[in-house]
Parts: sequence; C-alpha cells; structure tokens
Amino acid sequence: MRMKSILTCLTLGGILWSSQRLAAQAPNISYPSTNFTFTMGTPITPLTPTNTGGAVAVPRGNVTTLAGNGNQAYADGIGNVASFNRPTGITVDGIGNVYVADHHNHRIRKISTAGVVTTLAGSGNRSYLDGIGTAASFNQPYDIVLDNSGNMYVGDNDNHRVRKISTAGVVTTFAGSGNTAYADGIGTAASFFWLCGVAIDSNGNLYVADFNNNRIRKISPAGVVTTLAGSGNYDFADGAGATASFRHPYSVAVDENGNVYVADTENHRIRKISPSGVVTTLAGSGNTGFADGTGTEASFYFPTGIAVDGNGNVYVADNHNHRIRKISPAGVVTTLAGSGNYDFVDGISTTASFRNPQDVAVDRNGNVYVADTENHRIRK
Repeated sequence: MRMKSILTCLTLGGILWSSQRLAAQAPNISYPSTNFTFTMGTPITPLTPTNTGGAVAVPRGNVTTLAGNGNQAYADGIGNVASFNRPTGITVDGIGNVYVADHHNHRIRKISTAGVVTTLAGSGNRSYLDGIGTAASFNQPYDIVLDNSGNMYVGDNDNHRVRKISTAGVVTTFAGSGNTAYADGIGTAASFFWLCGVAIDSNGNLYVADFNNNRIRKISPAGVVTTLAGSGNYDFADGAGATASFRHPYSVAVDENGNVYVADTENHRIRKISPSGVVTTLAGSGNTGFADGTGTEASFYFPTGIAVDGNGNVYVADNHNHRIRKISPAGVVTTLAGSGNYDFVDGISTTASFRNPQDVAVDRNGNVYVADTENHRIRK
C-alpha cells in the first residue's frame, strides 16, 4: 500500500491534474504521439493527457475519507486500516497532522500527513490518571486544541477536567477538581460539569464550553479559571457576561481578534462573544430545522462543532442535519457539504453524506476536517 502523496502535473496553461489521496494507484499519463510544428506567436493548444492509472482530479469541495474503516473499534494503522469509536473532537497543526479525541476509546489519536494513525495518549481505560503517553487515562475525552508551542489541551469530559499533553507526551491536569460542580479558581481548585469544547487564542488563553454549567469559561496561561459568559441558567439570552444565557454549549472557537464563537447546541444557534464579553447571536433562528440564509434567517439542528479560519469564516458541524455549514464574515450561512442523509458517502460536497458529525477543524489551506462521529471516520 502506498503512503499518501501529492501528485501534480503542470503545463504552461495551468494544472492538468492533481491528486492528494491515500494509497492511490500511481498515475500512468500518456500524450498523443503526433509530431507538432509550432509557429512563433501562434497560441499553443494544450494537449489532453490520458490517465490509465489511479490518480484522478479531485474537484474542489470533494469529500474524502482520511482515516477510519467505519468499524466501532480501536486499531492503529494507515488510512482505512485504522479504527475509531465515536470520534468527537478534531484539530490540525501547522504542518497538516490531524489529532482526534477518540471519545469511546478514551484515547487521543494522531493522523500524520502520510495518513498513519497512531495513539498519542491514553491507555484505553475509562479512568483518570496522569502519566506519559499510553500510561495516562481519560474518561470520554471530547475535544482537543493545540497551543503555539505544540502542547495539547484536552476537554476530558467525564473527568470534568482540562488535561495537558506536553510535546514530550507527558499528560498532566491543567484545571479542574473532578467534581461535578461550578467554581472559579486556580487549576484544580476550579470545577467544571461535563466540559466539552476547548479553544485557545494567540496569547495562550483557553476557552471551555462548560456544558452542564451552561457557561463559557476562560483559563489563563497561569491556570486561573474565570467565567467569561453565561448566567448558568438553561436559557437563551444575549447580553454582557453573566447576563447572557446558553443551553448546553458544546463547542467553542476563537478568531485572530479574540472573538469567541459558541456552538449553543440546544438553542440551535451560533453565538459570538466579543473580547469585552458581550454575547450576541451570529446565526440561527432557534428553530430545529435546516435553512440557509443570513444570520437569524438560517436554521441549525443541534450544532455541536465549530471552527474559524484566518479570514473569519466560521464552520459548523450541524449534527442532526448531518451537514457542514459555513458562515461568512457577513453572517451568510451556506451548506459546505452534506446531503442531509444519515449515511456514509464520499464524493461531491452536495452528494456526500455524514452521520452526526460532531466537530470540524480547518487548516491554513482551507481544508476542512470532520469528526464524522457515528461513521467512526475522519473525513476531509
């Protein structure tokens, strides 16, 4: 089996074909054998190649499977040799390695740029234990994020803690007492209740979707936990800081200007928190449905994952609609991928299918990665 490769054929007229596929058969490109005579100043008509091999053009917006065979299991390996068990969180580093919170396997997985899946941390035991790599234990880790130095932070959901994995693979507890409660404080003096999504800004501040506390928490690089927004009431209200309300927020993302975006899951809305702490509704009518449109004209159904790119576009894993949505900086909501069918299909964005996609990530080239949870696969 070949490793993942990038194959591109260039001509004077542009790209004739390009392939970026795992285990793709090598292309066998041939051109007409006719002799040609060219006259100076006469435009040259590009030749059309014939490909009898495996690499073919991949249209922009095409959905492929990066890793996972669909079995609800655990196995490292290349591409579809590997197995996941309800992956819920996903992030990507600056060189294209993808990291996955493998929720029901209680592990953190890594997918290299060559498509090789390995286990970064986690014994597989549903437990709580700090340690090195696979000696450490998690309890249904939900989400992950990387800082600028390559350290990883894990929303360790059922342990009610934020864990840290150093670049050397050492797992420690960054914040959270483990009690199902609500308390601000320093490090393990603070408490969360089923924390889910995690995000980080350029200054190293962490943001946490504290699911059952209905709040968005902030953790400084020194480990000081405060409440950024949320009254704690299971409700919907825009406003500043603690006057705003959420209903079981699942995920958070932060842009280059320090704005925090929230997948306010059971309000079926995408919320935005300004650097000063003012909460507004970016998109979503609040109705459980599917509709593209601008701002509150659009509808989501249980949005669970969120990411933002360098241009301010927001990407949403619209879980119960089985689609990936995109919100432009102007607030226009469109459907990036997904037919809406509860299924597994690769292909052109509108015909591709997902099963309850839980999270999204976007790389510097604009590629979007999806934790396709109930397909037990990572899609791209």
